[in-house]
Amino acid sequence: MDLQIFVQSPDPLIASQTLTLTPTQILTQTLHHLKLSFLPNPLTESLSSSFYFTLNGKPLADSTPLKSPRIASLSTLVLRQRLPGGGGDGGATGAESRDCYLKMYAERKPDKVDPNEQKLSKSANCALSNEPLREPCVIDRLGNVFNKEALVEALLGKKLPKEFGYIKGLKDMINVKFSRVPGAVESDKNAVTGTRFQCPITGLEFNGKYRFLALRNCGHVLSAKALKEVKSSACLVCHEEFQESDKILINGSEDEVAVLRERMLEEKGKVREKKVKKVKNGEGEVGANGEESVGLQVSRLSGTKHGIHVNVTAEKMVSGKLEGNGNIASGGVGVNGAAKRFKAADMTPANATKEVYASIFTSSKKSNFKETYSCRSLPLGRN
Repeated sequence: MDLQIFVQSPDPLIASQTLTLTPTQILTQTLHHLKLSFLPNPLTESLSSSFYFTLNGKPLADSTPLKSPRIASLSTLVLRQRLPGGGGDGGATGAESRDCYLKMYAERKPDKVDPNEQKLSKSANCALSNEPLREPCVIDRLGNVFNKEALVEALLGKKLPKEFGYIKGLKDMINVKFSRVPGAVESDKNAVTGTRFQCPITGLEFNGKYRFLALRNCGHVLSAKALKEVKSSACLVCHEEFQESDKILINGSEDEVAVLRERMLEEKGKVREKKVKKVKNGEGEVGANGEESVGLQVSRLSGTKHGIHVNVTAEKMVSGKLEGNGNIASGGVGVNGAAKRFKAADMTPANATKEVYASIFTSSKKSNFKETYSCRSLPLGRN
Protein backbone atom coordinates (compact mmCIF):
# COMPACT_ATOMS: atom_id res chain seq x y z
CA MET A 1 0.00 0.00 0.00
CA ASP A 2 1.42 3.38 -1.00
CA LEU A 3 2.37 5.97 1.68
CA GLN A 4 1.64 9.64 1.07
CA ILE A 5 3.53 12.21 3.17
CA PHE A 6 4.24 15.95 3.06
CA VAL A 7 7.80 17.37 3.34
CA GLN A 8 8.39 21.04 4.24
CA SER A 9 11.52 23.10 5.03
CA PRO A 10 12.10 26.63 6.40
CA ASP A 11 15.03 26.90 3.97
CA PRO A 12 13.82 28.77 0.84
CA LEU A 13 16.20 26.71 -1.34
CA ILE A 14 14.32 23.52 -0.51
CA ALA A 15 10.82 23.45 -1.96
CA SER A 16 7.92 21.79 -0.15
CA GLN A 17 6.69 18.60 -1.82
CA THR A 18 4.06 15.90 -1.51
CA LEU A 19 5.55 12.40 -1.87
CA THR A 20 3.88 9.12 -2.60
CA LEU A 21 6.10 6.20 -1.59
CA THR A 22 5.72 2.74 -3.04
CA PRO A 23 5.72 -0.39 -0.80
CA THR A 24 9.24 -1.24 -1.99
CA GLN A 25 10.56 2.18 -0.95
CA ILE A 26 8.79 1.91 2.37
CA LEU A 27 10.44 -1.41 3.17
CA THR A 28 13.99 -0.62 1.98
CA GLN A 29 14.60 3.11 2.62
CA THR A 30 15.14 5.28 5.74
CA LEU A 31 14.88 8.99 6.45
CA HIS A 32 18.53 9.33 5.43
CA HIS A 33 17.68 8.27 1.85
CA LEU A 34 14.71 10.64 1.86
CA LYS A 35 16.92 13.52 3.02
CA LEU A 36 19.49 12.94 0.27
CA SER A 37 16.77 13.17 -2.37
CA PHE A 38 15.94 16.72 -1.26
CA LEU A 39 19.47 18.13 -1.09
CA PRO A 40 21.32 19.42 -4.18
CA ASN A 41 23.86 16.97 -5.59
CA PRO A 42 26.99 19.11 -5.02
CA LEU A 43 26.05 19.64 -1.37
CA THR A 44 24.69 16.21 -0.59
CA GLU A 45 27.80 14.71 0.96
CA SER A 46 29.03 17.80 2.82
CA LEU A 47 25.68 18.98 4.19
CA SER A 48 23.86 15.73 4.83
CA SER A 49 24.73 15.76 8.51
CA SER A 50 23.61 19.37 8.85
CA PHE A 51 19.95 18.53 8.14
CA TYR A 52 17.44 16.45 10.06
CA PHE A 53 13.72 15.67 10.05
CA THR A 54 11.21 16.58 12.75
CA LEU A 55 7.69 15.24 13.24
CA ASN A 56 5.29 17.25 15.38
CA GLY A 57 8.23 19.24 16.71
CA LYS A 58 10.27 16.18 17.74
CA PRO A 59 13.52 15.30 15.91
CA LEU A 60 13.83 11.96 14.10
CA ALA A 61 17.06 10.03 13.63
CA ASP A 62 18.39 9.48 10.10
CA SER A 63 18.25 5.71 10.66
CA THR A 64 14.45 5.75 11.22
CA PRO A 65 12.80 3.48 8.53
CA LEU A 66 9.95 4.86 6.51
CA LYS A 67 7.85 1.92 7.70
CA SER A 68 8.03 3.24 11.24
CA PRO A 69 4.67 3.39 13.02
CA ARG A 70 5.50 6.98 13.98
CA ILE A 71 5.27 8.02 10.31
CA ALA A 72 1.61 7.62 9.41
CA SER A 73 -0.09 8.42 6.15
CA LEU A 74 -0.53 12.11 5.43
CA SER A 75 2.14 13.00 8.03
CA THR A 76 4.08 16.25 7.64
CA LEU A 77 7.87 15.99 7.96
CA VAL A 78 9.92 19.19 8.37
CA LEU A 79 13.48 19.20 7.07
CA ARG A 80 15.52 21.55 9.27
CA GLN A 81 19.14 22.67 9.30
CA ARG A 82 21.27 22.42 12.45
CA LEU A 83 22.66 25.65 13.90
CA PRO A 84 26.46 25.93 13.68
CA GLY A 85 28.10 25.69 17.11
CA GLY A 86 31.55 26.09 18.63
CA GLY A 87 33.08 23.51 20.93
CA GLY A 88 29.74 22.05 21.87
CA ASP A 89 29.66 23.81 25.26
CA GLY A 90 27.68 26.84 24.14
CA GLY A 91 30.59 29.21 24.84
CA ALA A 92 32.63 30.09 21.80
CA THR A 93 30.95 30.42 18.44
CA GLY A 94 34.07 31.11 16.40
CA ALA A 95 33.06 34.74 15.92
CA GLU A 96 34.97 36.22 18.85
CA SER A 97 38.08 38.30 18.22
CA ARG A 98 41.17 38.74 20.35
CA ASP A 99 39.92 42.13 21.54
CA CYS A 100 37.01 40.48 23.33
CA TYR A 101 39.35 38.48 25.56
CA LEU A 102 41.62 41.46 26.17
CA LYS A 103 38.67 43.55 27.33
CA MET A 104 37.43 40.69 29.50
CA TYR A 105 40.67 40.41 31.49
CA ALA A 106 41.69 44.06 31.39
CA GLU A 107 41.70 45.97 34.68
CA ARG A 108 38.61 48.04 35.16
CA LYS A 109 39.05 51.73 35.71
CA PRO A 110 37.71 53.02 39.01
CA ASP A 111 34.34 54.65 38.89
CA LYS A 112 34.46 58.39 38.49
CA VAL A 113 33.60 60.30 41.64
CA ASP A 114 30.93 62.93 41.33
CA PRO A 115 32.70 66.25 42.11
CA ASN A 116 29.54 67.68 43.67
CA GLU A 117 29.27 64.74 46.07
CA GLN A 118 32.95 65.08 46.94
CA LYS A 119 32.57 68.80 47.72
CA LEU A 120 29.50 68.10 49.86
CA SER A 121 31.38 65.44 51.81
CA LYS A 122 34.31 67.79 52.51
CA SER A 123 31.94 70.51 53.68
CA ALA A 124 29.90 68.24 55.97
CA ASN A 125 32.61 65.98 57.44
CA CYS A 126 35.84 66.36 59.36
CA ALA A 127 38.91 66.19 57.11
CA LEU A 128 40.70 63.91 59.60
CA SER A 129 38.11 61.54 61.12
CA ASN A 130 35.53 61.82 58.29
CA GLU A 131 32.86 62.20 60.98
CA PRO A 132 30.11 64.84 60.68
CA LEU A 133 31.27 68.30 61.70
CA ARG A 134 30.38 69.18 65.27
CA GLU A 135 31.30 72.35 67.12
CA PRO A 136 33.88 73.33 68.21
CA CYS A 137 35.49 73.30 64.76
CA VAL A 138 38.91 74.48 63.61
CA ILE A 139 40.67 74.94 60.29
CA ASP A 140 44.32 74.87 59.33
CA ARG A 141 46.12 77.41 57.20
CA LEU A 142 45.27 75.47 54.03
CA GLY A 143 41.50 75.65 54.60
CA ASN A 144 40.80 72.10 55.80
CA VAL A 145 38.00 71.82 58.37
CA PHE A 146 38.36 69.59 61.45
CA ASN A 147 36.51 68.65 64.57
CA LYS A 148 38.76 70.16 67.22
CA GLU A 149 38.41 67.15 69.50
CA ALA A 150 39.51 64.69 66.80
CA LEU A 151 42.51 66.82 65.77
CA VAL A 152 43.74 67.32 69.34
CA GLU A 153 43.44 63.59 70.08
CA ALA A 154 45.48 62.80 66.96
CA LEU A 155 48.19 65.27 68.00
CA LEU A 156 48.40 63.91 71.53
CA GLY A 157 48.50 60.32 70.31
CA LYS A 158 50.96 61.19 67.50
CA LYS A 159 48.59 59.61 64.97
CA LEU A 160 48.35 62.56 62.59
CA PRO A 161 48.73 61.46 58.92
CA LYS A 162 51.71 62.72 56.91
CA GLU A 163 49.48 64.88 54.74
CA PHE A 164 48.75 67.02 57.83
CA GLY A 165 52.35 66.96 59.09
CA TYR A 166 52.57 70.76 58.99
CA ILE A 167 50.18 70.92 61.99
CA LYS A 168 52.44 70.88 65.05
CA GLY A 169 50.18 72.21 67.78
CA LEU A 170 47.38 74.56 68.77
CA LYS A 171 49.18 77.52 67.15
CA ASP A 172 48.56 75.92 63.74
CA MET A 173 44.80 75.68 64.36
CA ILE A 174 42.32 78.51 63.82
CA ASN A 175 39.07 78.39 65.78
CA VAL A 176 36.13 79.11 63.48
CA LYS A 177 32.54 80.11 64.21
CA PHE A 178 29.87 78.69 61.91
CA SER A 179 26.33 80.01 61.65
CA ARG A 180 23.71 77.26 62.00
CA VAL A 181 20.90 76.73 59.52
CA PRO A 182 17.58 77.39 61.32
CA GLY A 183 15.97 74.07 62.23
CA ALA A 184 19.09 71.96 61.58
CA VAL A 185 19.57 69.51 64.45
CA GLU A 186 21.74 66.51 65.16
CA SER A 187 19.74 63.29 65.12
CA ASP A 188 22.39 61.53 67.23
CA LYS A 189 26.09 61.79 68.00
CA ASN A 190 27.28 60.17 64.77
CA ALA A 191 24.63 61.27 62.27
CA VAL A 192 23.63 64.69 60.99
CA THR A 193 20.54 65.42 58.95
CA GLY A 194 21.08 67.78 56.01
CA THR A 195 23.36 70.80 55.75
CA ARG A 196 23.85 72.40 59.16
CA PHE A 197 25.78 75.62 58.44
CA GLN A 198 25.16 78.70 56.31
CA CYS A 199 26.42 82.21 55.67
CA PRO A 200 24.96 84.57 58.29
CA ILE A 201 24.73 87.40 55.74
CA THR A 202 23.48 85.86 52.47
CA GLY A 203 21.95 82.64 53.81
CA LEU A 204 23.91 80.47 51.34
CA GLU A 205 24.36 76.93 52.64
CA PHE A 206 27.81 75.55 53.42
CA ASN A 207 27.44 72.54 51.10
CA GLY A 208 30.42 72.82 48.73
CA LYS A 209 28.59 74.63 45.95
CA TYR A 210 29.59 78.09 47.13
CA ARG A 211 32.95 79.56 48.16
CA PHE A 212 33.35 80.27 51.88
CA LEU A 213 36.16 82.10 53.68
CA ALA A 214 37.19 82.21 57.32
CA LEU A 215 38.56 85.36 58.97
CA ARG A 216 41.65 84.46 60.97
CA ASN A 217 41.39 87.36 63.41
CA CYS A 218 37.84 86.65 64.66
CA GLY A 219 37.07 83.17 63.26
CA HIS A 220 33.73 83.96 61.59
CA VAL A 221 32.96 82.02 58.41
CA LEU A 222 31.32 84.03 55.61
CA SER A 223 30.54 83.37 51.98
CA ALA A 224 32.72 84.95 49.32
CA LYS A 225 29.60 86.53 47.85
CA ALA A 226 28.91 88.44 51.08
CA LEU A 227 32.46 89.79 51.29
CA LYS A 228 32.33 90.76 47.63
CA GLU A 229 29.01 92.57 47.72
CA VAL A 230 29.60 94.38 51.03
CA LYS A 231 32.84 96.33 50.67
CA SER A 232 34.21 96.56 54.21
CA SER A 233 37.50 96.05 56.04
CA ALA A 234 35.64 94.87 59.15
CA CYS A 235 33.90 91.59 59.86
CA LEU A 236 30.23 91.72 58.86
CA VAL A 237 29.24 89.88 62.05
CA CYS A 238 31.40 91.22 64.89
CA HIS A 239 32.74 94.36 63.08
CA GLU A 240 36.36 93.54 63.96
CA GLU A 241 38.93 94.94 61.56
CA PHE A 242 40.79 92.46 59.35
CA GLN A 243 43.37 92.49 56.58
CA GLU A 244 43.39 90.73 53.24
CA SER A 245 45.90 88.19 54.56
CA ASP A 246 43.42 87.20 57.27
CA LYS A 247 41.09 85.61 54.70
CA ILE A 248 41.48 81.82 54.37
CA LEU A 249 39.53 80.00 51.68
CA ILE A 250 37.85 76.84 52.98
CA ASN A 251 38.09 73.63 50.91
CA GLY A 252 39.61 75.33 47.89
CA SER A 253 40.84 73.75 44.66
CA GLU A 254 44.36 72.40 44.18
CA ASP A 255 45.64 75.68 42.74
CA GLU A 256 44.06 77.68 45.55
CA VAL A 257 45.53 75.36 48.18
CA ALA A 258 48.96 75.75 46.56
CA VAL A 259 48.70 79.54 46.99
CA LEU A 260 47.74 79.12 50.66
CA ARG A 261 50.66 76.73 51.18
CA GLU A 262 53.14 79.26 49.77
CA ARG A 263 51.72 81.93 52.07
CA MET A 264 51.99 79.60 55.07
CA LEU A 265 55.65 78.82 54.32
CA GLU A 266 56.39 82.50 53.84
CA GLU A 267 54.84 83.39 57.22
CA LYS A 268 56.79 80.65 58.99
CA GLY A 269 60.00 81.90 57.36
CA LYS A 270 59.39 85.44 58.66
CA VAL A 271 58.80 84.15 62.20
CA ARG A 272 62.03 82.15 62.03
CA GLU A 273 63.97 85.21 60.85
CA LYS A 274 62.64 87.29 63.76
CA LYS A 275 63.81 84.67 66.25
CA VAL A 276 67.28 84.57 64.71
CA LYS A 277 67.58 88.37 64.79
CA LYS A 278 66.43 88.44 68.40
CA VAL A 279 69.15 86.00 69.42
CA LYS A 280 71.84 87.88 67.48
CA ASN A 281 70.87 91.18 69.13
CA GLY A 282 71.25 89.58 72.59
CA GLU A 283 67.69 90.28 73.59
CA GLY A 284 66.66 88.17 76.60
CA GLU A 285 63.40 87.03 78.01
CA VAL A 286 61.59 88.86 80.77
CA GLY A 287 62.10 87.17 84.12
CA ALA A 288 59.61 86.55 86.89
CA ASN A 289 60.58 89.77 88.73
CA GLY A 290 59.93 91.91 85.66
CA GLU A 291 63.62 92.54 84.90
CA GLU A 292 64.97 91.79 81.48
CA SER A 293 67.50 89.00 81.68
CA VAL A 294 70.53 88.90 79.44
CA GLY A 295 70.55 86.04 76.96
CA LEU A 296 73.90 84.50 77.77
CA GLN A 297 74.75 81.02 76.54
CA VAL A 298 76.98 79.15 78.96
CA SER A 299 79.25 76.50 77.49
CA ARG A 300 78.75 72.93 78.67
CA LEU A 301 80.89 71.57 81.45
CA SER A 302 83.37 68.89 80.45
CA GLY A 303 82.47 65.39 81.57
CA THR A 304 78.68 66.10 81.77
CA LYS A 305 75.78 65.86 79.34
CA HIS A 306 73.64 68.72 80.62
CA GLY A 307 74.46 72.40 80.20
CA ILE A 308 73.99 75.10 82.84
CA HIS A 309 72.11 78.24 81.83
CA VAL A 310 72.95 81.28 83.98
CA ASN A 311 70.73 84.38 83.77
CA VAL A 312 72.49 87.46 85.12
CA THR A 313 70.57 90.71 85.20
CA ALA A 314 72.13 93.82 83.75
CA GLU A 315 72.16 95.51 87.16
CA LYS A 316 74.13 92.66 88.78
CA MET A 317 76.48 92.50 85.84
CA VAL A 318 77.39 96.17 86.22
CA SER A 319 77.79 96.12 90.02
CA GLY A 320 79.57 92.72 90.23
CA LYS A 321 83.23 92.50 91.12
CA LEU A 322 85.52 91.10 88.48
CA GLU A 323 88.16 88.57 89.37
CA GLY A 324 91.63 88.54 87.92
CA ASN A 325 90.62 86.13 85.16
CA GLY A 326 87.80 88.40 83.98
CA ASN A 327 84.93 86.51 85.60
CA ILE A 328 82.19 87.90 87.83
CA ALA A 329 82.81 86.65 91.34
CA SER A 330 79.13 86.21 92.15
CA GLY A 331 78.11 84.14 89.15
CA GLY A 332 81.26 82.72 87.62
CA VAL A 333 80.43 84.29 84.23
CA GLY A 334 82.91 86.46 82.35
CA VAL A 335 82.21 89.73 80.64
CA ASN A 336 82.42 88.05 77.28
CA GLY A 337 79.72 85.55 78.31
CA ALA A 338 82.08 82.55 78.71
CA ALA A 339 81.57 80.26 81.70
CA LYS A 340 84.27 79.43 84.18
CA ARG A 341 85.69 75.94 83.56
CA PHE A 342 84.58 73.39 86.10
CA LYS A 343 87.23 71.97 88.43
CA ALA A 344 86.53 69.14 90.83
CA ALA A 345 88.85 70.61 93.47
CA ASP A 346 86.59 73.68 93.78
CA MET A 347 83.67 71.47 94.89
CA THR A 348 85.53 69.40 97.51
CA PRO A 349 83.09 68.40 100.31
CA ALA A 350 83.92 68.96 103.96
CA ASN A 351 86.31 66.56 105.69
CA ALA A 352 87.68 65.33 102.31
CA THR A 353 91.17 65.45 100.93
CA LYS A 354 91.34 67.79 97.96
CA GLU A 355 93.74 65.67 95.87
CA VAL A 356 91.86 62.40 96.51
CA TYR A 357 88.48 63.91 95.63
CA ALA A 358 89.89 65.46 92.43
CA SER A 359 91.39 62.14 91.33
CA ILE A 360 87.89 60.68 90.90
CA PHE A 361 87.31 62.91 87.88
CA THR A 362 89.32 62.34 84.70
CA SER A 363 89.13 66.03 83.84
CA SER A 364 91.04 67.02 86.98
CA LYS A 365 94.20 64.98 86.48
CA LYS A 366 96.03 64.26 83.27
CA SER A 367 98.82 61.73 82.88
CA ASN A 368 101.09 60.78 80.05
CA PHE A 369 100.08 57.38 78.67
CA LYS A 370 102.62 55.42 76.65
CA GLU A 371 101.83 53.03 73.84
CA THR A 372 103.71 49.77 73.23
CA TYR A 373 103.86 47.41 70.31
CA SER A 374 101.45 44.94 72.00
CA CYS A 375 98.81 47.11 73.59
CA ARG A 376 97.58 50.63 73.86
CA SER A 377 97.00 52.31 77.19
CA LEU A 378 93.82 54.36 77.23
CA PRO A 379 92.61 56.86 79.82
CA LEU A 380 90.13 55.57 82.35
CA GLY A 381 86.54 56.15 81.31
CA ARG A 382 87.40 56.10 77.59
CA ASN A 383 87.97 52.37 76.98
